[in-house]
Amino acid sequence: HSVSRTSPNLAFVPACLPPDPRDVEELQRFVSNSKRLFVMTGAGISTESGIPDYRSEGVGLYARTDRRPIQHTQFVHSASARQRYWARNFVGWPQFSSHQPNTAHLVLRDWEKLGKLHWLVTQNVDALHAKAGSQRMTELHGCTHRVFCLDCGDQISRSELQKHFEALNPTWKAEAFGVAPDGDVFLTDEQVCTFQVPACRKCGGILKPDVTFFGDTVSRDKVDFVHQRLAESDSMLVAGSSMQVYSGYRFALAAREKKLPIAILNIGPTRLDHFASLKLNSRCGELLPLVV
Repeated sequence: HSVSRTSPNLAFVPACLPPDPRDVEELQRFVSNSKRLFVMTGAGISTESGIPDYRSEGVGLYARTDRRPIQHTQFVHSASARQRYWARNFVGWPQFSSHQPNTAHLVLRDWEKLGKLHWLVTQNVDALHAKAGSQRMTELHGCTHRVFCLDCGDQISRSELQKHFEALNPTWKAEAFGVAPDGDVFLTDEQVCTFQVPACRKCGGILKPDVTFFGDTVSRDKVDFVHQRLAESDSMLVAGSSMQVYSGYRFALAAREKKLPIAILNIGPTRLDHFASLKLNSRCGELLPLVV
């Protein structure tokens, strides 16, 4: 493997035991038997890069706070909700955009290069698989590094938008209270109320990150495309996801229907545990590099 050994950041990783040698053997057998592996990743693959997730026991956002992510309808229909979202995102962006792939992302990239991994679907919006160099990949819920206009569809990079925010808010300053998933930070209403949000440079419309917010749906075309990649595959590996969100879970149901073997690598229970061929309770960055 050409995997660089970066030290993982374990602040947002739930406690777990080191991999049992028998688990390593079983996952090795699973991967060796697969010729066209379909991999689905979730937030649990990025926690070792220092990005918190929502659901992990004790360390996820839901366990630590009563904060909840913005809903699609809130963002679309409320100017104050958008102002709050973008103010928090503006403060969080420099740190969030600087996160780097960890060992698990690099291993999956290497499997792709070796022809082992047929297709990768990530539920994450952090661009870490892209940064690692994965190419045979679908970002199921989009990516925070892209922004588009809800009215005319014009696209802009998130880093470019950061410059527009800075130009509109030259004297605005805010101290963040804790970091959340998806580039968000916590701010008070007083901090947010003077923050200026730019409109689309082409039509003056509403700018939205190119991500599927809670309460929104993944496009039919994207879902069909992923189903096609799954139909070409001979096994499925779920890494770092409890699969609580239906947009990802539906592909596991499709894999079960096709009688594909399914392996799960996730700390804590998942929605697939009762029908998976293999369930491993380890850190992705600790177990995946042991498979050759």
